[in-house]
Amino acid sequence: MAEDQIVDSAPEEGDYELDRDMIRPVLAALDDGDAERLTELLEPLHAADIADLLEQVDDDTRVDLVRLYGREFDGEILTELDEGIREEVIAALHPEVLSDAVRELDTDDVVDLIEDMEEDQQAAILDVLEDVDRVAVEQSLTYPEETAGRLMQREMVVAPEHWNVGEAIDYMRAQDGLPDQFYHVILIDPRLRPTGYVTLGRIMSSPRSVKLAQITEDSFRTIPVLQDEGDVAYAFNQYHLISAPVVDADDRLVGVITIDDAMAILDEEHEEDILRLAGVGEESAISDRVIETTRRRVPWLAVNLVTAILASLVIAQFENVIAGMVALAVLMPIVASMGGNAGTQTLTVAVRALATKDLTSANVWRVVRREVMVGLVNGLVFAVVMGLVGWVWFSAPMLGVVIALAMVVNLVVAGLAGVAVPVLLDKLGIDPALASGAFVTTVTDVVGFFAFLGLAAAVLI
Repeated sequence: MAEDQIVDSAPEEGDYELDRDMIRPVLAALDDGDAERLTELLEPLHAADIADLLEQVDDDTRVDLVRLYGREFDGEILTELDEGIREEVIAALHPEVLSDAVRELDTDDVVDLIEDMEEDQQAAILDVLEDVDRVAVEQSLTYPEETAGRLMQREMVVAPEHWNVGEAIDYMRAQDGLPDQFYHVILIDPRLRPTGYVTLGRIMSSPRSVKLAQITEDSFRTIPVLQDEGDVAYAFNQYHLISAPVVDADDRLVGVITIDDAMAILDEEHEEDILRLAGVGEESAISDRVIETTRRRVPWLAVNLVTAILASLVIAQFENVIAGMVALAVLMPIVASMGGNAGTQTLTVAVRALATKDLTSANVWRVVRREVMVGLVNGLVFAVVMGLVGWVWFSAPMLGVVIALAMVVNLVVAGLAGVAVPVLLDKLGIDPALASGAFVTTVTDVVGFFAFLGLAAAVLI
């Protein structure tokens, strides 16, 4: 049964997850080949829920479900799918079904859908679009990846800046091609430069004679077409934007970005940072195949192996010290582990602060001092604990002193490295989320082993 191929989930009350009770009838209809029943079950579901369902089943079940669903397949489902799964679903769709699905999408969604496809696949989808949409998509594809030009959509509502509310309402009522969803009417001057925007709420609540220029929003700002999409998402989040016009090098209006697309990018940025910090690749997903997952993780495991060898070389320099006091080998991992954990805590906060632009050159030294002081306080606390442990466990007071001092040194260094390493990498133009972890771990391991064993050699041997 295909039902057994679903990932089991037990959501708590209030969660928006698909559970077995929701999925079981869908899979039963699939097993029976009942297209009418399948459509009846999927029709009430949001496109995101159908995408989740497709991501939870195995490859064969996914293909069968897509084909049985047939012409009812909604283009919005494609926009909700993980990129790896999306390619499989597109390949499984009948060309006519794919054409109908794509025609339903806004131009920004079409760009997101086809930008990573091969040229022949792009051409096949572009051919089914209306001329206006095809030209808009082709022009968006000329902009660099991960810029506002790729993120924007061409569907927008524009009005001359001298219009009043009545003229704007009459214009919108007379148009058949308005976007399905829009938040602002963008005002432009005779050179097509945006000068402000007005919310639909202000338009509907104002008398017809009021000039649109008199009820514009204070939040108005434009987005350069070549601006990095991460900065676009930051601007939306920082200034609480709902939509923002996109302008070219001459400040002429070329598109609009809406909050849903900006928040999707912000979510992707957060996800990438988490995955990079863990060294599993920025595009990793639970639906990836074994070979893809292995290929992404091997390089970072190799980096960790190199750092582990470096730490082992430090240990090797104190071989005689360890041989003279076996207790050192027992306690040694504790110092390195505490430093590594403390460094990771500081590193995570620093990388996130860099991403949100909360950590800047203006406050970096204050943050460094704070983290060093936190490391010092934590070091003193755990120095007392480990000093007593070393004394009681091995009946060696000086051993307790050595591990206590080493703990203080390593936690202070961990706090320093946790901030300094990502800041330095960011200044060098290297993604701190991608490379910081390996460097911080190396620093805390090397310093921890060297401090502990070096102090032991000086005091105990």
